[in-house]
Amino acid sequence: MKGFQDRPTKQILKAILMAHDIASDLLKDIAMPTGGCLCSQLKYEYSGEPVMKAICQCITCRHVSGSVFTTNIVVPEGNFKVTVGTPKTYATTQDSGMTLTYSFCANCGNVISKVGDAEGFPGVILILAGSLDNVSGVETAEPGVEFYVSKRASWLPELIGKGQMQDFS
Repeated sequence: MKGFQDRPTKQILKAILMAHDIASDLLKDIAMPTGGCLCSQLKYEYSGEPVMKAICQCITCRHVSGSVFTTNIVVPEGNFKVTVGTPKTYATTQDSGMTLTYSFCANCGNVISKVGDAEGFPGVILILAGSLDNVSGVETAEPGVEFYVSKRASWLPELIGKGQMQDFS
């Protein structure tokens, strides 16, 4: 009976490489989402499903983003990994009393994430969706809740059918 051992090494290696190529092609579709800063000196990846996806319209998020809100992907801290560079951090206390620590690129200043000290955010990291590398990643960041709706710009519509929170409580 001819078995695996009887096949020439070259054929076995070719079969292994072909299987690897097929597996790699399949894994491209389920690869970890990646992101980074504008100058690419700071990059990250995360795994798993987000715990929450939310927009925040607080004054701090407005200042950090240069926009009227931030879109945040909330994941367990253990699922987030900086893969290139070392982020610089800046902590500030919001009007709610919660301290937020922002991680950003020391070169271009682009914020990639934040961590809050409030009870509502234990053990999680909030990734700024605008820092994701590709459009499909941003498309999957559709928020399920809106924070600080009282600070929403009057020209910005409410997210219909989504949670509406006055603040983080």
